[in-house]
Amino acid sequence: MKLRHQQVVLLGGTSGIGLATAEAALAAGASVSVVSSRSERVAKAVARLGDRVKGYTVDLNNESAVRALFGQIGAFDHLIYSAGDSLRSGALADMDLATVRQIFELRVFGAIAAVKHAAPYLRPGGSVVLTSGIASLRPQKGWAALASVCSANEGLTRALAVELAPIRVNLVSPGLVRTPLWDDLPELEREALYAASGAALPVGRVGEAGDLAQTYVYLMTNRYATGQTIIVDGGGVLV
Repeated sequence: MKLRHQQVVLLGGTSGIGLATAEAALAAGASVSVVSSRSERVAKAVARLGDRVKGYTVDLNNESAVRALFGQIGAFDHLIYSAGDSLRSGALADMDLATVRQIFELRVFGAIAAVKHAAPYLRPGGSVVLTSGIASLRPQKGWAALASVCSANEGLTRALAVELAPIRVNLVSPGLVRTPLWDDLPELEREALYAASGAALPVGRVGEAGDLAQTYVYLMTNRYATGQTIIVDGGGVLV
């Protein structure tokens, strides 16, 4: 078991890709802490994941709360940041700056605060894995804010890999994945999106959370990988 006797902290670990990564880390031998701003999600995830799991309810937009979280957890080995709210897009002309700032808040500033306050507690040989998306590589109309968020996290990853060395810092960049982030869409519209998008991909389907989870485990366990962005998108950037 590649993660045996290691502790993994997952911010955004109670649903979607984060929850699947928690399951994969447990299967690899780790103990796990999952963190979310929603207490009901934390309770549900802990009940599902079992004995080697602790859950914490924390507002990840609150830096003081994030600082206190890591003081409570203490020393650990790997930080996974996959927190994200529902995906919002739209023409820049139709978005006010407050909305754009809100998109950045959890996905960029939340990640920065998490790494800042987690770093002193990471054990030697530890790692950080952040999360982005392919919007920076294949932006579509209305994706200016999303593409900017993804690009920011890619630059952040490379800078942190230098600043925090020898702690390793990497990034997973998913394509379209079937997760609760899309639940704001009506079910019929959502399933039509999955079907049409999947048919256009070289692999013939959209991603599942478990497809991404293995990438996070790989980056936690590969001790020679740092500063890298790993794209897992079914070939989406190719077509």
